[in-house]
Parts: sequence; structure tokens; C-alpha cells
Amino acid sequence: MKLFSITDVGKRREINEDFIFASSEPVGNLPNLFIVADGMGGHRAGDYASKHAVEKVVEVIRSIGDDDDPENIIQRAVDAANAYIYRLSREDDALFGMGTTLVIATCRDDVVTVANVGDSRLYIINDFITQITTDHSLVEEMVNLGGIDREAARTHPDKNIITRAVGVKEYVLVDFFEVFIGESEKLLLCTDGLTNMLSDDEIHQIIEHSDDISEAGKRLIDAANENGGRDNIAVVLVEPFGGHND
Repeated sequence: MKLFSITDVGKRREINEDFIFASSEPVGNLPNLFIVADGMGGHRAGDYASKHAVEKVVEVIRSIGDDDDPENIIQRAVDAANAYIYRLSREDDALFGMGTTLVIATCRDDVVTVANVGDSRLYIINDFITQITTDHSLVEEMVNLGGIDREAARTHPDKNIITRAVGVKEYVLVDFFEVFIGESEKLLLCTDGLTNMLSDDEIHQIIEHSDDISEAGKRLIDAANENGGRDNIAVVLVEPFGGHND
């Protein structure tokens, strides 16, 4: 397995509210674990939410010894993180209303289990680029209803309004996906700081025309910043059958 992860504050923000965790080694009963989070809230509350939610997810996954089903493990961890962030936001006025997106993946053999809350995304990259997750956002609902097309959604003024996030309500609904991955395929987990700055085709072209995933990840960050860098950017690239990291 090859793995590369990177975050960047972007060109417009002073605080990085994106947070990542990426391990090609086992975490609890999961054989590997990849997480991308994009926090939201008032002053510093967004970076607090993303960091603490991811850390809680990892802590809970490490503590679960009575289950080896990836979906069950991730569900329990996200539920715990949601309750934790929700409680913290109620105890501290400065953190009130904070929340975070989460996209989580783990690979076992050729099966990828994916969990998603919010508008951070997971793609599978091969000869094509395929978005596996579905955004929980106002603009995505507009696309589904036929009100706007996919390209218009990228630049819509309401594109940052998400309809589901971890820590905002007492309970959160998590979407799960299970996909098969081939030997030459890659996973991309990313925040909207990437997908709002680059089209899916641009992302695909950069990854396909890079020598390796570390070069691809750095080039994605650079391209998002060159296109405006209006938000923090987080990228996790995984080659499940790519051998060892150099």
C-alpha cells in the first residue's frame, strides 16, 4: 500500500480548519484508516471541531475489540465523536454551533468501506474519476432536483451550505458505501477546498499525469491555490495495491 496525505491553509484563510488522519497500518481491528475532516464554526471553533472529532474517531476505533465489521466500527466511532463535539459545543459559548464534515475509508483486501457526513469526498481514480460519496449540501440537493447542473454547482454562491455535519445535532446520520477496488486504482479523499477550485476532470488529469501519488498530492494543492485557494485544502491519496511507500 502506498499513501500520501497533505493539508494546506490556502490563499485566503488564516486558520486551517481541515484535519486528516492517514495510517496504512492497523488501527484497532481495522487494517488501515484514512480520514478527512473540514471543520466549521466561529473563531477557531472549526479547527477545534475537525481535530477533536478525528481524534475521537481514532481513539474509539482503537478501543473497540469486540467487533471486526468495518461499518459497525466506524458507525460506533462517528456516533461517539458526534456526541463528544455536540457536548463540547454546549459547554463552551465560543464553540457553540461548531461541527465538521467527515469522510472515512478503510480497505480490506479489494473492498473499501466508506463513511461520509457533509461535503468532503471520496473518489476512485482509474481511467476515469468516480465520486463515491454524495455531498450533504444545499447545492447537491439542487442538482438532484434538476435546478442546476454539476458545473454550475461548483461556483454557486450557496455551495458552502451543508445539510449534515458531525457535532451539530444530538444524533447524526452517516452514509456508508462499499466498493471494490482494482489493482491499479487509487483512492482520493479530499475537502471542498480542492473540489471547489478544480473540476473532477482537472483532478483526474493531475493524478494521471504525475509520476507518483506524492507528486500528485502536491500538484493538486498547487493547482487549487493557483485557481484562487479560497479555502483550506486537504488531500489523502491511497494506492491499496501499490506496494510500500518509498
